Amino acid sequence: MVSPWRWRIIPNSRQLLVLACLLFLFWCMTLYRVSNFSLGKQKESEVLKNEIISLSEKYVRALSRENTDIVDGPYAGRFTAYDLKKTMAVLLESMLERLSRLENQVHHVMNVSNSSLANLTRPLLTEQSEDSIHAEDLILGKTEACMLTEQDKQVYTKCEGKLEWMRQMWQSDACYASYGVDGSECSFLMYLSEVEGWCPKRTWKKNVKVPIEDKSKVQYIDTKDDIEGLMKILVDPNERQGYAWIRMRIRKMWPKWVLAAGNLKEKQKLEKRRRKKILVHLGLLSKQSGWGFAENQFKGGPLGELVQWSDLICTLYVLGHQLTITSETYQLEKILSQLPAANSPCQSRTDLPVHIIYTDIVGLRQFKRYVKGGYGKFSCLLRIVDSFGTEPAYNLRMYAKAHKILTSWGGQDLLPQQFFTMFPHSPDNSFMGFVVEQHLNDSDVKGIKRENWALVYGKNDYMYENATRVSLYRGKDKYLNTIKKRLEVHGTVYVDEKAKTKRSYMPSFVTNHGLQKPEDFHILLRKSKIFVGLGFPYEGPAPLEAIANGAVYLNPKFSTPHSSKNIQFFKGKPTARELTSQHPYAELFIGEPYVYTVNMHNDTQVLKVLDKILQNKEFTSHMPYEFTEEGMLQRMNAYIEHQNWCQFQKQEAKWPPHSAISFVMGADGQSCKDACWQQGLICEPSHFLQINSARSMKQAKVDCSREDYVADIFYPGYDPHSNECVFQKEELLFSCVGQKTNFRRFCPCRNYIKGQTALCQECL
Repeated sequence: MVSPWRWRIIPNSRQLLVLACLLFLFWCMTLYRVSNFSLGKQKESEVLKNEIISLSEKYVRALSRENTDIVDGPYAGRFTAYDLKKTMAVLLESMLERLSRLENQVHHVMNVSNSSLANLTRPLLTEQSEDSIHAEDLILGKTEACMLTEQDKQVYTKCEGKLEWMRQMWQSDACYASYGVDGSECSFLMYLSEVEGWCPKRTWKKNVKVPIEDKSKVQYIDTKDDIEGLMKILVDPNERQGYAWIRMRIRKMWPKWVLAAGNLKEKQKLEKRRRKKILVHLGLLSKQSGWGFAENQFKGGPLGELVQWSDLICTLYVLGHQLTITSETYQLEKILSQLPAANSPCQSRTDLPVHIIYTDIVGLRQFKRYVKGGYGKFSCLLRIVDSFGTEPAYNLRMYAKAHKILTSWGGQDLLPQQFFTMFPHSPDNSFMGFVVEQHLNDSDVKGIKRENWALVYGKNDYMYENATRVSLYRGKDKYLNTIKKRLEVHGTVYVDEKAKTKRSYMPSFVTNHGLQKPEDFHILLRKSKIFVGLGFPYEGPAPLEAIANGAVYLNPKFSTPHSSKNIQFFKGKPTARELTSQHPYAELFIGEPYVYTVNMHNDTQVLKVLDKILQNKEFTSHMPYEFTEEGMLQRMNAYIEHQNWCQFQKQEAKWPPHSAISFVMGADGQSCKDACWQQGLICEPSHFLQINSARSMKQAKVDCSREDYVADIFYPGYDPHSNECVFQKEELLFSCVGQKTNFRRFCPCRNYIKGQTALCQECL
């Protein structure tokens, strides 16, 4: 039991003065009694007593006059009366110590028993808890509401470090004072909780100076259909034609984008949305990247990334937002240098001149280089276009380094949902996607006859390579020979006129049409019955284009999953994902009769599947809604409207809504991704915080024998053998894919719209 004598802050200054006076009088009378008893100098003690009382009264009255009509506040500063409280605290604590010593003197002189005085004196000095406030604490500006508890330190892991930094550096920039920071402990915690969001909130919210939004400056938008406005933005400053392929794709698909926007407006409200200022920086097209995307875009270079960037830019523009597009570092540097708050250390999220920034890993590195000290402020705005995804274990630099998995792509210390992928690889990231282009309309396809063709997926000669030194490409000749028994085999491999004499890996029986324009490639797909995967490239857009044109995709199955453990292609990529086939999305989300996943080394199985496909007289088209223009507009609009990582940290997610969420206890050793999928749901990482507590575990009918907070990708969850519950200590390590033997994970799962896996049924 806490002693009633323990000092606590009294919120009313007048009560504080009364208590001070009473204790002064008690102290003086005690001193008088002891003086009479021990020294017999009554007259001298009387004079001393009167002098002390007189001085004390004058001092207290002077302080009282200075602080008349002042309203109490929770931290030191002008008009808070806190200086008076500090003074009284020092005075009272000193008196309590003196009283204790005097009582001990009386005890010694009178030789009375310990028991009669111990209950009075010892609690004053010995029974104070760790959370007690001392005079020294108050001089430093602390209050009971402004001290971190042990639970605070476990949950708000970065708070203590930020607090120590503020103590040393709060005067380094005037912006801190503008938010009410005055050097007191409470003002530090107020700022770090209410402005930057690193620390727990208390009851002081009404006192912090958080800027109020000026609603008169808010601009609302509708959809756009003016393509020339977008073309003016897509101008390459170096005349390198870096945007040439993107411009070409947008012009071809523009009528469908406009039609899709109109259709979506009939289904849901798109008017009166807030206009966002969006910066799009394509680092992959910069000269500094060294990747040659701009130079090779019409020479067989990889186009999957350009497809995604093209569709993203088009989506943002059609939705009505204000775009700035850059691809060179000097453009980025010029823009960032003009941002008024870029160099301010205060991490306020309320006065940012840019609302969203889309870039890639190359662009992220360039961004860090040029924004420098202001990166912490803008990091919450970032959306990283990341084809293969970044898992939590690889994202948190400290964790990745400790586990020796840090790569040049990982260690970005962003929220995993800030990485936007081409396909829905891991629920830890956000699925951005792209649009599967359909070049042919109904009138175009009427005269196209479907031939007994198998068109091979691969536009580079090396994809046909059969060298045993590369396990990825082993056995392709045999595979294609098996297919040749049922169909003619055709290809679309880019041929370099300067290197015609170079050996080709393509079998002689393959009819090569050369690198095709998109519309010509789609005509070939319309003529073909089967689109043949060779195992590489992984997860490209072409298989979906084939399915949309009615060709069945033959998807190579991997007997041993492909990952960074056994395939060089994945080395250095920040993911431990294991691919069970060349195109996992086609395997899991589409399937038969549009996709057949086969072991290309099993001739019997391949022939059996070919016969099953060829028995089908009709080859119908199929297009998942999420890969249409309308589906992408719907998905990205939901993200833009609801994803906000610049809000205060450590608060429960409001989107997806709680009504869409279910909590599932996974099986022993099962990841949350698999546990949710088993229930027909998708893991929702934004709701991990909601279940990261013993209270939530108890609601799941788990009584924890012991509780602990640990920073690792397996938590929250519990050991089924010992009932020890372990909760997540580091927010960035909440993971849908983490799995651990002899451990059951507690998982937040959401429902989803069939054909729009990124959104829940209540998300629109």
